[in-house]
Amino acid sequence: MKVVLLKDVKSLGKNGDLVEVSEGYARNYILPQKLGVPATPGNLNTLKLKKANADRVAEQQLKEAKEIAEKLAKAPVTISIKGGESGKTYGSVSTKEIAEAVRAQLGFEIDKKKIVLQEPIKTFGTHDVAIKLHKDVTANLAVKVTEV
Repeated sequence: MKVVLLKDVKSLGKNGDLVEVSEGYARNYILPQKLGVPATPGNLNTLKLKKANADRVAEQQLKEAKEIAEKLAKAPVTISIKGGESGKTYGSVSTKEIAEAVRAQLGFEIDKKKIVLQEPIKTFGTHDVAIKLHKDVTANLAVKVTEV
């Protein structure tokens, strides 16, 4: 029996896949658990429309991520923190502080989990920080750390 999966099934396939399963497996597990629907012409057409819509949405998100990446690459962000006599900072600059500075200075909402720091920023100067905006788009942001 052919079934269109509505959710990911571990050993069978992902959401939207058309799979062949035995009638008993489909009737006793896949259909009652609402993991899939029979592969009728109507269901296949619905699947096709959902995939087309998902592709369009993904393309739009990629376009927006590229636009934001270009704007972030052009504009540096300045963060002021206290420092000692040896040129070191008291504490470090975290992803949360970088996200707040981007929101305040550039007007972009960026999740702090998307900011990739290899190690905490503990020195003054300009540092390049990678921001993972999309699975295919990574922006580089210049963060200037200055002393208060």
